[in-house]
Amino acid sequence: MSDPIQNSPLGKHSGYCQDYDPSLLFPIARQLKREELGLTGKVMPFHGADVWTAYELSWLNNKGKPMVAIGEFAFPSDTPNIIESKSFKLYLNSFNGTKFGTQVDVKYRLEQDLSKASGGKVKVIIHPIEQTQTLVSDLEDGICLDDQDIEIADYEVNPQLLTTMDQQVDECLYSHLLKSNCLVTGQPDWATVVIRYRGKRIERAALLRYIVSFRNHNEFHEQCVERIFTDIEKMCDPDVLTVYARYVRRGGLDINPYRSNFQSHYAMPRFVRQ
Repeated sequence: MSDPIQNSPLGKHSGYCQDYDPSLLFPIARQLKREELGLTGKVMPFHGADVWTAYELSWLNNKGKPMVAIGEFAFPSDTPNIIESKSFKLYLNSFNGTKFGTQVDVKYRLEQDLSKASGGKVKVIIHPIEQTQTLVSDLEDGICLDDQDIEIADYEVNPQLLTTMDQQVDECLYSHLLKSNCLVTGQPDWATVVIRYRGKRIERAALLRYIVSFRNHNEFHEQCVERIFTDIEKMCDPDVLTVYARYVRRGGLDINPYRSNFQSHYAMPRFVRQ
């Protein structure tokens, strides 16, 4: 049986299509990688969304005048499929030479196509270019792990690095040092990862070593975040847990997965690398 991921357009030469074409979207079943994490039932231990930002969204109005905007797309984590990123880029490019009557028409078409491809209801917001977007370098309510002066030698994912202490805490920790590699091309993906939890204190040096252990790991953004969530849940047994990552954009797109077992709102400040 052929590998559906290897059949995607990622890593292959693709022509530039600027005429609307929803067939360019390439869905990939989430369950293919969730089985590796032991997530085989219908009920997941988390909820959340994958929030994409498209900085190069454009189309033509009825007079042929180009319109530009920033698109935000929220794919619920319970959709059966993710969308392969290059196919999403090619699909968005197909709007560039296509006329739409209004911005509402563009939003409707995006929501219809992406919902069909992912298998669930996708929410689309189109932001005007001139709308101010807040950028932050650090989280005001979080503690950055990155200033720890520690030795690190493990660059393959190792959940056994995670340890806890007896102290009970309710805290937010984050690191700008998450790096993984694309599952298909092997190219680096950079991110800030944020972990909110309540329970036994996670030993911070151990958590940073664990985050850095993704450095040579090949997996898609969504899969990395779900792996981090399930590893922390298994090894640290927190009472509640949220994990999200804001990835650096590639090809005009960033992908920001959010997984939680207690928070329903995915407010994620946009970091300066985005």
